[in-house]
Amino acid sequence: MNYIVDSVDSALKLLSLVAEHPGLGVTELSNRLGINKSRTYRMLCTLEHNRFVLQDERTTTYALGPQAFVIGVAASQQNILVRAAQKSMLVLNQAINETIVLRVREGLETVCVARCETTHQVRSVGAVGNRRSLSSGASGKLLLAFAQDAIRNEFFARMKHLPAAAEPMAFAEELAAVTRKGYAMSAGEVTSGAVAIAVPVRDVSGEVVAAISISGPEARISRIEIPDYLERLQACSREISAELGYVGAPGAEASNVAPPANRVA
Repeated sequence: MNYIVDSVDSALKLLSLVAEHPGLGVTELSNRLGINKSRTYRMLCTLEHNRFVLQDERTTTYALGPQAFVIGVAASQQNILVRAAQKSMLVLNQAINETIVLRVREGLETVCVARCETTHQVRSVGAVGNRRSLSSGASGKLLLAFAQDAIRNEFFARMKHLPAAAEPMAFAEELAAVTRKGYAMSAGEVTSGAVAIAVPVRDVSGEVVAAISISGPEARISRIEIPDYLERLQACSREISAELGYVGAPGAEASNVAPPANRVA
């Protein structure tokens, strides 16, 4: 039996769309949702009445309102993973002054659930709530590499139909290498000139539940810094995993510190 309330489902999808794409008007929002304009407008009025969205009177576009912020703060405080990660992420961020990001898998996408920004003016652009394909960036590849077989099979089944998709066999081999090494790296995949290093975070069962990464421009994260940053990131991951109840074999990552000799992958 389906207990989904269609009107609530549509309103929540609309709210999520505003969150992910602020600055859209009624027409664009209705087109993206596939809902007629008048119904979309009524839902926006309801969300605005409850302070979940705000309309810019000058541009007649929408963005999240103060109540959405209240919900977001409450979610971060109640989320066990984010709560466990915040302190360790901040310590690492302050130690190296680069952006630290925590991402989880949701379907065939990754979602940023926590982020500590660098103070440098040149930085990777992003925000909590940002979504990406599992094939994008170091965190996506890492989460896909450690995902269950059913998830990987679904990903590769869809990958075949994408016009700009990478060669599946080569990508599968890259994922296998990520699993062996215990970390993933990317260069210029999401943002031109940016480098990212990602390692897994595990829960009490040993399952990989998140990817934590360091990202920044190649000018600051060069081959000289990568081994040190990877070691620091792995230590941070161990702290967060321990907070979640995971007890791993000590020293298991020691052989994975050196990056590939030929290129940043």
